[in-house]
Amino acid sequence: MTDQQSPRIRVQPNGPYLVGGDVALTRRDPVRSEHGEPMTWQTTDRLGRRSTAALCRCGGSSSKPFCDGTHTRNGFDGTETAPTSTYDERASVYEGTGVVVRDDRAVCQHAGFCGNRLTNVWEMVGGSGTEDSVTRAQMIHMIEQCPSGALTYRMTPGGGDVEPELAVGIAVTPDGPLFVTGGIPLERADGAPFEGRPRVTLCRCGASANKPLCDGSHAAVGFRDS
Repeated sequence: MTDQQSPRIRVQPNGPYLVGGDVALTRRDPVRSEHGEPMTWQTTDRLGRRSTAALCRCGGSSSKPFCDGTHTRNGFDGTETAPTSTYDERASVYEGTGVVVRDDRAVCQHAGFCGNRLTNVWEMVGGSGTEDSVTRAQMIHMIEQCPSGALTYRMTPGGGDVEPELAVGIAVTPDGPLFVTGGIPLERADGAPFEGRPRVTLCRCGASANKPLCDGSHAAVGFRDS
């Protein structure tokens, strides 16, 4: 694959995300339990493959998820405030039996896959729960659904992260961020690269205090995709 065909995302100053390369664009919705708990992801629509696209990040486009130029009229301030340090530098470490969980609160988008009405990842890894392989498997599944990659796991303290095999693509989530998978390189507006991560969520409501990353503000501001 040539450099021109390689997937990439470039943040434009106070403007959209410019997507280049061969990237599949889809819509993905959380699958919820009868109690409203998010359990996994389901692809609900395939919007095709794009060699180029401009995706809205100001929240005001009438052609969401695509940019229609509204950012030039609504005073959108897209100043990037996301940390430039690495995941390894920021992440807290929790050692359980047969598993090590790492957690970077700085990139969490509060999608809610990390817990249910009975327990959550921190309770399971912090107590004696991971001594039970069934509990450990449930916790691993929760971590693998985390769209921002804030939560990761490894099987041993000195081992590498175990990541789910996610295709290269960008998924539009309902009334929420862009769910970017497959390690697509992300470039800041000043041309500097963000740390490459297998999973990341990008703000498209315009309200995040952690731009260009999502911080969950879409829920607080009542962002709607329609």
